[in-house]
Amino acid sequence: MNILGIKAKIRRTRPGYRKYTPEMTAENILNRDFKASKPNEKWLTDVTEFKYGNKKCYLSALLDLYDRSIVGYVIGHSNNNELVFKTFDKAIKNNPTAKPMIHSDRGFQYTSRMFNTKITNQGCTQSMSRVARCIDNGPMEGFWGIIKSEMYYLNKFSDFDTLKDAIDKYIFYYNNKRFQKGLKNMTPIEFRSHA
Repeated sequence: MNILGIKAKIRRTRPGYRKYTPEMTAENILNRDFKASKPNEKWLTDVTEFKYGNKKCYLSALLDLYDRSIVGYVIGHSNNNELVFKTFDKAIKNNPTAKPMIHSDRGFQYTSRMFNTKITNQGCTQSMSRVARCIDNGPMEGFWGIIKSEMYYLNKFSDFDTLKDAIDKYIFYYNNKRFQKGLKNMTPIEFRSHA
């Protein structure tokens, strides 16, 4: 290597990235069965990041596989347990008798004992994607693609309030006004009301 003048380039660890040991994991019970026969049978969840100016905010959401509606979401400044717990609480407040299977990736919030206790106390079952298999949570990833291509990438956001307002308006539009071919050309809430 010295003779040829070749030097190794070592990829550095991303700053701020912390390895962690999951407190608990769950099997992939969903197993890519993305169909549900009734509302509140299977919910998918995840967190995505948005940038505004040189800052970031995070959107945590729960998607019902029956009608692809967003049954609960929270927008926050930090990607932490509180964001995910509030999302679940909001979805349950909107659907108090729901006891769905909840499928997520293996993010630190979802592998915490507190999250497992929270959903178990509601009577829910926990399911998790396999390691490095984001397609196991495909419809949730698909929703992130939809909101980003139809709203976020079309605009520039310089402050949190404007971005939050745009996300709120888009999710209302998505649930109540955006027709979906897979839902017999109805909106998610229309399709849900026929259940």
